[in-house]
Amino acid sequence: MSSRRLPTVKQLTYLVALEELRHFGHAAEQCFISQSAFSVAIRELENLVGVQLVDRTNKSVALTAEGSLFARRARAVVAEIEAMSDAVANAGEPLSGRLKLGVIPTIAPFLLPALLTQLRSHYPKLQLYIREEQTATIYQELLAGELDLLLLALPWPLRHAQTRELFSDPFRLAYRRGTKKIDTAHYDPETLPAGSVLLLEDGHCLRDHALSACQIGASSAINSFKGSSLQTLVQMVDADLGVTYLPEMACRSNLLAATDLQTLVLDRGASREIGLAWRSGTAREQDFDLFAQQVIEVHGQQISIDKKNRS
Repeated sequence: MSSRRLPTVKQLTYLVALEELRHFGHAAEQCFISQSAFSVAIRELENLVGVQLVDRTNKSVALTAEGSLFARRARAVVAEIEAMSDAVANAGEPLSGRLKLGVIPTIAPFLLPALLTQLRSHYPKLQLYIREEQTATIYQELLAGELDLLLLALPWPLRHAQTRELFSDPFRLAYRRGTKKIDTAHYDPETLPAGSVLLLEDGHCLRDHALSACQIGASSAINSFKGSSLQTLVQMVDADLGVTYLPEMACRSNLLAATDLQTLVLDRGASREIGLAWRSGTAREQDFDLFAQQVIEVHGQQISIDKKNRS
């Protein structure tokens, strides 16, 4: 065993608090320690790693580049230790304790309401915290230890993370009833008119997935105007400004209620994959497997309800 001295969990926790609050007094208060003792602990940590982590020359605290990198990794370590403690404290009780879930906006409103109801029924001791944001943001927060689990659309480049695909979510072409923008009776993605396709703005993975899965023939078919949300896209299509591609889970919801939108089922393969992602080596993989089962079950229930409503 190496005799090298390593930072303590307490020191890592202090640095994470300082990085978050950017104030010695506030960080010390959050950690239930005096400010002087907190400052000494941070200085000891810097001496231990041999690098200045905090810039004290400004009135407000700022972390150095090395400090920011160290704090990011420290946050992930502290989160994993907390997860280990929760697992021991809740031994024999699956899916209990704290779970910080990140979910993208093109999934959250269509899957979470039913999922949360089921989780509360099956796992009442689960304390679920939800963060809704674009994929790039929640992925960085996962790596930083700010989130434990992601519910997102795949594929997406996720280094240092494990993923599990749960189910396919097909795309449908959405258009206003009677539109002249495209020939809906003879839809062909290779011959879409210029500017006829409305998509979400850059940063939404749904945009990339739709472009890839729906095989739009020419980039000129993409309208330069971009929506900030699915709700915005639906309103623009309802005004007959163009057509768009919606995930099937959104079409099963009330998103299209009170509109004149119709949808066209596309060829097989025009879909995105819904899945989970978590940090590699996590101690909670069994919990995440159970969470995956709940998502799959809820998705199946939604499909069954949709088929009943259509029959």
